[in-house]
Amino acid sequence: MDITALRNTNPDHWFKAAAIRALTLDAIHAANSGHSGMPMGMADVATVLFEKHLKFDASAPRWPDRDRFVLSAGHGSMLLYSLLHLTGYQDITLDELRNFRQWGAKTAGHPEYGHAEGIETTTGPLGQGISNAVGFAMAEEIQRARYGKKIVDHYTYVIAGDGCLMEGVSQEAIGLAGRHQLGKLIVLWDNNNITIDGTVELSDRTDQPQRFKASGWHVQEIDGHDPEAIDAAIAKAKSTNKPSMIACKTHIALGSSAQDTSKGHGALTDPKLIADTKEAYGWASGPFEVPADIKEAWEAIGSRGATDRAEWEARLASISERKQAEFARIYALEAPKRLSGTIRALKKQISEEQPKYATRKSSELVLEVVNPIMPETVGGSADLTGSNNTKTGDLGIFDTDNRAGRYIYWGIREHGMAAAMNGMALHGGFRPYGGTFMAFTDYARPAMRLAALMRIPSVFVMTHDSIGLGEDGPTHQPVEHVAISRATPNTYVFRPADTVETAEAWEIALTSKETPSVLSLTRQGLPTVRTEHKQKNLVAQGAYVLAEAEGKRQAILIATGSEVEIALKARDILQAEGIGTRVVSMPCMELFEEQEESYRKRVLPAGPVRVAVEAGVRQGWDKWLLGERGREAKAGFVGMSSFGASAPADVLYEKFGITAEAVAEKAKSLLK
Repeated sequence: MDITALRNTNPDHWFKAAAIRALTLDAIHAANSGHSGMPMGMADVATVLFEKHLKFDASAPRWPDRDRFVLSAGHGSMLLYSLLHLTGYQDITLDELRNFRQWGAKTAGHPEYGHAEGIETTTGPLGQGISNAVGFAMAEEIQRARYGKKIVDHYTYVIAGDGCLMEGVSQEAIGLAGRHQLGKLIVLWDNNNITIDGTVELSDRTDQPQRFKASGWHVQEIDGHDPEAIDAAIAKAKSTNKPSMIACKTHIALGSSAQDTSKGHGALTDPKLIADTKEAYGWASGPFEVPADIKEAWEAIGSRGATDRAEWEARLASISERKQAEFARIYALEAPKRLSGTIRALKKQISEEQPKYATRKSSELVLEVVNPIMPETVGGSADLTGSNNTKTGDLGIFDTDNRAGRYIYWGIREHGMAAAMNGMALHGGFRPYGGTFMAFTDYARPAMRLAALMRIPSVFVMTHDSIGLGEDGPTHQPVEHVAISRATPNTYVFRPADTVETAEAWEIALTSKETPSVLSLTRQGLPTVRTEHKQKNLVAQGAYVLAEAEGKRQAILIATGSEVEIALKARDILQAEGIGTRVVSMPCMELFEEQEESYRKRVLPAGPVRVAVEAGVRQGWDKWLLGERGREAKAGFVGMSSFGASAPADVLYEKFGITAEAVAEKAKSLLK
């Protein structure tokens, strides 16, 4: 690669791109860690994208109609941080670049959503960014259909690398985008043929352009260091109604002695290498110094969108006040005022009628009254619509001929579904929910974890939540999955006992602003246990007294979901023998932990023996069984310590000893 020729052909472009490369080298040298090669290789592509095409205004980072830029190859985070600093985002100062990867800095090792404006999503786990981007693009389509092109009309751009395209979730995302003809999604592939271990050929021989074409994408192949070719390719991509992939042939760690090697992927910190590389670039400035004329040129790029933004604000002001108010509300993640009253009315009806429903059906009943009043909900299922009960009649199907549809057939793509849902939430103006079986949280886990990490309120509807699903057997019976979900920080895991608790759980999920929710729902029918109507949302307390002891309180039975019915029957057995027994429903451990200590002690006072019953493993229960100090009660657990089996649900509960009689016996044994 003739660096001198590149520099001399278009010096104006070259030195803008060189600023990205130089800042990358400086920051990674200062941190003594990071990934130099990708920012050095993709600086030309990023420069053309930001200068010629990306619609944004650095002074208004949250402008709803901005183009979204997703750095899927998040290890190359200095590319993004350099761009944000150069274009004038206030959050990324020179001091932030100097403190790259250090405690308290906004410039984390991988881009972290919420740390700084301009970071659209957390990337680093490869494949997540390109999959989020599908959700961004779907969100744009749905909102454009609802509010019109004059209010919503923007693109989603992605820089992805070989690693992103090797991860399996990328094919889930690519297939979805091609099927739905997401023409405003443009992926710029950093085709540098290098991974950490060496060349791509060590592990892969996929013809990536053909792969994208086979999935319904528009594909181009260009020299990723030719600014005119880059500009023309992006312009052409914007003119097609298909999602676009531009294969940008680049040189990792361009201009350094590590160019085109696996060493170039990582941290280039040798002072001589840095000096020699900057000399090759014609970059004479000191560390973290950008010549004034180059910085001014970049800041002009960052302010170019101010006119577009002002014109958009005028267009927004021209639509009806009702639509303006709705637009503001959904972007603020404020629930409609009617939500609480709607939930209360459903609860009252159920308490009076006392039906026996599987909580997956209960969830459907809630959605039937909620979806019509919340246009921001978008539902879907990973090919289990009839089992997850996630579709309601008013939503319409999102498709190429119905962009206003709010229900998505995700196909057998649990991971892609969850990641795209996160993209919708990050786009703004949406409350996405999607369903699969609880056992398949294993397939969705990386995206569920990132929802929690990013503090976005995606809702994961996980049905068939225990051995109660019966004959499908242990492959589908999620004995450990509720515990795994509870182990994830910043996640609400709801396991409701009946329709009333399900309605209350949905109300919390749809009003949360920073916490994703997992709804763990049954296949089998459950009786209504909340037979006395309460205006208050009791699930919001995490746990509460469902049935009080008669006489001296000697035992407390704690249960969730389908096992609350069992605990109530065990109470009847114990009370008949003169053992005063309280039943505590604990639909959400995380919310119970958030309550005042005085409330927790009232619900679970010291003294009585405690027995928990749940058709899952014990992990996570000991804090509430043994007491928060580990010595407040004699305790036992009735649940699973193995995988399940294939048989009818009632047989499984009997064979695995999850019965009212077993719970009563466990309590009595602790009282001896």
